[in-house]
Amino acid sequence: MKPEVDQILALSSQALMGALVPQLPPGFAQGSASLLGIMMMLSAQEYERGAEIRAAENADMRALFREAAPRIADAGLKSLVSKAAATEDRSLRISALNAENTELRRVLIRLQAHAEEHADRSLQRRIWDVLKASAERRLLRLA
Repeated sequence: MKPEVDQILALSSQALMGALVPQLPPGFAQGSASLLGIMMMLSAQEYERGAEIRAAENADMRALFREAAPRIADAGLKSLVSKAAATEDRSLRISALNAENTELRRVLIRLQAHAEEHADRSLQRRIWDVLKASAERRLLRLA
């Protein structure tokens, strides 16, 4: 599709914020239109990078699980972590990547609880590194 969705959203946001919002009376209508413009701008960013962010997060969690599995004594958790490490993203659709991400995060939560219960500081640090990288990737920029 030409132009791409992110370009359409960005241009629409600029038109809304630059031409239409200033003509609205101050108050609810102007505030709502401004909020819509900002949401369109942020949606344009998400369209461009959404699949890459989710695929990278999923890969990071799987790599962490591969590293952690040999260190886990609990057979049930070890099996869960090992199985999650062996999964793959079946599609690059955002909905499919989100579903995989949700399942991997459930395993990550269990792994983090295990690391905290066993005072495994190195595993805790590694988990926090994955979470920090995820937060940095998802950071939205207003400029």
